[in-house]
Amino acid sequence: MRICLGLLPALLLAGCNTAERREPIQPPPPPSAVLPAVPAAPVAALGPVLDGNGACTGPAPGTATAIETGIGECDLVRLKGRPPTDVLVGEGRSGREVQVLYTEPGAKELYFFVNNRLDRIVR
Repeated sequence: MRICLGLLPALLLAGCNTAERREPIQPPPPPSAVLPAVPAAPVAALGPVLDGNGACTGPAPGTATAIETGIGECDLVRLKGRPPTDVLVGEGRSGREVQVLYTEPGAKELYFFVNNRLDRIVR
């Protein structure tokens, strides 16, 4: 058994002394076409928007007369006549994304905004 254990390191080292030619390590191929990130619009350029508490950051323009796609965040609050139940503000692929929740008697309404424009409503 001692002979086998004594020969094992010698055999392992002998394998390292081979005159094998190794190719240099090649760098990885360049990544495939990567889409450039869409720069998010600065909040100031969007006009008055909602903060995380549901308050407008400035005076609402007051031009919207109905809740429909394309209206601003503050116009929604003005048309609803009360602050939202909850507001989630974040950054997405298209820029500023806001979800505004209103809990109505017997139902919930969720308003999705992209860059201060109402995108869709889920009831």
